[in-house]
Amino acid sequence: MTAPSAEPHLNLYQRYRRLSLGVKILLFMVLGVIAGIIFGERATVVQPLGDLFIRLLMMAVIPLVFFNLLAGLTSLSDVRALGRLGGKILLYYFFTTTVALTAGLAVMRVLEPGVGMLLTEQVADSFGEAPGVIDVLLDLVPENVFDAFATGNVAQVVVFAIFLGVVTLFLPQDSREPLQNAYGLLAELFRKLVGMIMYFGPIGLGALAAATVGEYGEAIFGPLAVFLGGVWGVQAFMVVVYLVLLYGFTRYSPLDFLKRSGPLYATTAATCSSLASLAVSLDVAEERMKLPRSVYTFTLPLGAQLNKDGTAIMLAGVLMFTAQAAGVEFSLASQVSILLIGLVLTTGSGGIPGGGLVVALIFVEAFSLPLEIAAIVGGIYRLIDMGSTTINCMGDLVGTVIVAHSERELAPSG
Repeated sequence: MTAPSAEPHLNLYQRYRRLSLGVKILLFMVLGVIAGIIFGERATVVQPLGDLFIRLLMMAVIPLVFFNLLAGLTSLSDVRALGRLGGKILLYYFFTTTVALTAGLAVMRVLEPGVGMLLTEQVADSFGEAPGVIDVLLDLVPENVFDAFATGNVAQVVVFAIFLGVVTLFLPQDSREPLQNAYGLLAELFRKLVGMIMYFGPIGLGALAAATVGEYGEAIFGPLAVFLGGVWGVQAFMVVVYLVLLYGFTRYSPLDFLKRSGPLYATTAATCSSLASLAVSLDVAEERMKLPRSVYTFTLPLGAQLNKDGTAIMLAGVLMFTAQAAGVEFSLASQVSILLIGLVLTTGSGGIPGGGLVVALIFVEAFSLPLEIAAIVGGIYRLIDMGSTTINCMGDLVGTVIVAHSERELAPSG
């Protein structure tokens, strides 16, 4: 006879401890949403807990990206393998960002959320100029690598790591092996640090959820409901696009993918930071999805800077909303320009909370439209940014799975 299960004798705290991290995060975010609804703006008192969690993630993410990328690159057989990976993932990034921009423009053209909207508030006259392609490429190369680390410029850190990793591959075997071991050990150290920080994740993310709902909840039902609904609708469409691409190229189960990557989306929605979420994304790729380090350490940091489909949707939405409010119609030639400039600008939002709003203002100004839109969209930007950051990071992870499968390093999931 088997002994009776001890499960019924567990108290509430013991049952909580047995839950997975993803379930704990979901539980606290639901509690946070409820608290935000009940207490309204008073719920923002817990905002510092969420801010602390973001700071902890930002503290770990730059060295994590740097040493993970070095460990992954130096595990490749040769430089040609790096070029092959880069070509595949860049093609994927270009395709999905183009789809996101096109879908955003199309949906906003149909819904016309800006028609009849009166823009009465004033903002600053200038927010900079749209950067040229050459400027974007030059800005990827750091003049001072220590400054890149100090300012958290993940794109420049990635470029420096790629150069260092490639040079390491050219070293003699007896010199290369100690460096490979050191990179791997340091990468493991910072992954452990992120794992420790994530123990605080449920509380930090729950606090951010409470503060966000408490401060912005009513805006969902205001005059911007059509605009928000359009943006969220395109974001949902991109999720479908990702899952179709995932299954079409890899036969990986979409449901299994969403289940394994769930903790990432709780982080993206709460932090609104691709950079802060990158630490969690790397952890999900390593621990939950068992992706090859040689692939994800290259594609995920690169995607955090270059692949921002959620930001592309937001740019298209804000531009069309402003144009409609100002009574401006775009010609076919102008729409081609919108796509080209949008592709360049999506690389410039910095991966930090609120970074996309400044880029949106530059986008609006590039087409000589009134900047008063900032007085409207700025007030609800976090509601947009939650979905944008989630789409950005999901797109990176799906691309990583597809590339890993193409390299024959990932088996289909049932």
